[in-house]
Amino acid sequence: MVEEGGVDRGSGGAAEAAETLELWLLQAQKLVPLALGKAMEVKVFPGRWKMIVSKLEQLPSRLSDLSSHPCFSKNALCKEQLQAVLKTLKEAIELAEFCLVEKFEGKLRMQSDLDSLSGKLDLNLRDCGLLIKTGVLGEATLPLSVSGCSSQWESTDYSSIKELLARLQIGHMESKHRALDSLVEILKEDDDNVLSIFGRNNVAALVQLLTATSPCIREKAITVICLLAESGSCENWLVSEGVLPSLIRLIESGSAVGKEKAVISLQRLSMSAETARAIVGHGGVRPLIELCKTGDSVTQAAAACTLKNISVVPEVRQTLAEEGIIRVMIRLVDCGILLGSKEYAAECLQNLTASNDALRKSVVSEGGLRCILTYLDGPLPQESAVGALRNLVNSVSKEVLLSLGFLPRLVHVLKSGSLGAQQAAASAICRVCNSPEMKKLIGEAECIPLLIKLLEAKSNSVREVSTQAMSSLMTFSQNCREVKRDEKSVPNLVQLLDPSPHNTAKKYAVACLGLLSSSRKCKRLMISYGAIGYLKKLSEMETPGAKKLLDKLEKGKLRSLFSRK
Repeated sequence: MVEEGGVDRGSGGAAEAAETLELWLLQAQKLVPLALGKAMEVKVFPGRWKMIVSKLEQLPSRLSDLSSHPCFSKNALCKEQLQAVLKTLKEAIELAEFCLVEKFEGKLRMQSDLDSLSGKLDLNLRDCGLLIKTGVLGEATLPLSVSGCSSQWESTDYSSIKELLARLQIGHMESKHRALDSLVEILKEDDDNVLSIFGRNNVAALVQLLTATSPCIREKAITVICLLAESGSCENWLVSEGVLPSLIRLIESGSAVGKEKAVISLQRLSMSAETARAIVGHGGVRPLIELCKTGDSVTQAAAACTLKNISVVPEVRQTLAEEGIIRVMIRLVDCGILLGSKEYAAECLQNLTASNDALRKSVVSEGGLRCILTYLDGPLPQESAVGALRNLVNSVSKEVLLSLGFLPRLVHVLKSGSLGAQQAAASAICRVCNSPEMKKLIGEAECIPLLIKLLEAKSNSVREVSTQAMSSLMTFSQNCREVKRDEKSVPNLVQLLDPSPHNTAKKYAVACLGLLSSSRKCKRLMISYGAIGYLKKLSEMETPGAKKLLDKLEKGKLRSLFSRK
């Protein structure tokens, strides 16, 4: 995978290559004073030649540093760097000779040639320094055993991969392009092992290639960066090396491939709250929103997910709203291309409405509540949409809520939704059942047997919110009677009297059982399932209502004993 001119790693070839390098080094060291002497004699274009002289004067120390590196004779990069320096020196001597006799094709042409020479010297100096300072030479010549790669990867030459990564940092753009081509091909075959080799300097070089003038180079660079982002191994390096502005520009004006890879990269990077804030700071919200409107299925879903990730951060939610995110997310919930886009949009709305009354009102005024309720008609209602519904139920009147079909959707979620969706539905019941009329309607909708079933859930938080909903509904006598009739209600509630600190449903279970304690049958069931033992511990813990319920059960137990005698 190394470009032509790479060093033969056989023993004979290595010795020959080392000898050749030494000869080229000597040649370069001889040409520097010659080029300097001629350059200093030139009288025309004094400003340009003064700059060229200052750069030629820096070359000896750079060549000395390079040649003293222990890996100097083992690396093809040194050979190519010396070749580049020799070529530049010969060009400097040639141009100086033309200027000394003032024999050249027009002043403008010579000025352009001198500027080009100055740029090449800059590149030579930079690359020589980079080879030493960044450790590229040592990295590119490490043996396979140092790499930490598995023995299964022996078919790929580790040194060649490191050399390719080094080439992303040095040389002219055409050379970097060739290295990038080779790297993309290798990644297609074995991306995990190759990605594991990347260092910060390699990441920085890739990020810089995102600003190349060639669209082809930008596409290949973003392809590799996307793989790095998805691997999760270089996220901090990518962000610290300034990848975010380039990704946002690609989303705004890149090719179709560039946009897709850029937004997928942002999707992964935005999982960090700090990076999410940075994306907003760099002006990334508007391009992402635009992609939600106009993108294909993949880019739309990735953009929606990125915005969902950003909306997790409370302090940027108002900015998101000002950029028009609410209307776009409502539209996605209604007619997103993929189911994933709809779910991301629903979760984004859930985040936006979590703690901000103004944003809740905005969602309602844009038709968001109706849209979410319609979305819940699907076969497996998801937590995000029900969570958004829960956040919005108190932002409209109960009459409006009922007219939109709130109760049938609530029952559907409690029957068919995911466990998280069922928990959010129970939480919504807690928020809306603040009047006898609403409690009556929820009971008549047959929610109570579904809540009793949820008391058996493995999740403590699901049990807690379901018990809380029941304790509120049961203050309406008709609902309380329905709970009494359900044979699973008392056993399930008694189990939730467990005094363990992990059981956060116990105070609501005490409240529910207290409401059932007027029934002699229910009291006998409570006693038979061991409620007294639990209540004694809860009374010691001063759990509200536990002492009163314990007294009732113990009196009932005494009466039962006397009646038997």
